[in-house]
Amino acid sequence: MPITLTIKGAIAEILFDHPPVNAFDTKGWESIPAMVYEAAANEDVKVILIRAEGRGFCGGVDIKEMAAHPERIAKLNKDNYLTFKAIRECAIPVVGALHGFVIGGGVNIAGACDALIAAEGAYFSLPEIDRGAMGGAAFMSRMLPVQMVRANFFTGGRIPVEDAYRHGSVHKVVPLENLKDEAYAFCEIIASKSRAALVIAKQALNLIEPTDPSAHYRIEQGFTLEMYMHEDSQKARDAFVDNKGAAKF
Repeated sequence: MPITLTIKGAIAEILFDHPPVNAFDTKGWESIPAMVYEAAANEDVKVILIRAEGRGFCGGVDIKEMAAHPERIAKLNKDNYLTFKAIRECAIPVVGALHGFVIGGGVNIAGACDALIAAEGAYFSLPEIDRGAMGGAAFMSRMLPVQMVRANFFTGGRIPVEDAYRHGSVHKVVPLENLKDEAYAFCEIIASKSRAALVIAKQALNLIEPTDPSAHYRIEQGFTLEMYMHEDSQKARDAFVDNKGAAKF
């Protein structure tokens, strides 16, 4: 299975393991919210860790599927929205362990998390402008300043996690070989707390946020649909597939 849920005591782990780049099709994205809700509904679980195997954390959407089936965009949009909303609104804390590339939907997953541990050399990127789509700025803006987000959005470039660490959105940057252990050690600290206190704290922290990134992301998705109506959008997806885009990650 490319995405799995495992319960280990008070820690639930959602693991991405879908070579070559952990880019998910519509069925993959559809499966994530249910895993988040299942973990949170378990009274023994106090924290969820989202991590990945392979070259990078998450390559976002399966562009090859969208190139072949652009009619699936509405379904994909909805499942993306529900995924990020489930993570942010999860009753208990969600921690992301990032490595390699964190691209597109991977950025949104990271932005929806409550805390992030990252491996040295990892980076964020929103290449939507080169993929014929929009979306992602709402959750990236939860982590980084607006001009940095816009520069990345307009260029499709990379933002090193070290920059995010300096801005305070990444809790800790560690050597890649230590990432899993460091992430679990951080989750163990959270897991030592009262579940009732964690649930109440999560509610309070969400309510005092000045904006709701899930709602803003849903607005962005309307512009993705608009972009999909433009011929440049299909050309961008076809070019990505023809150029074997996965090799560029």
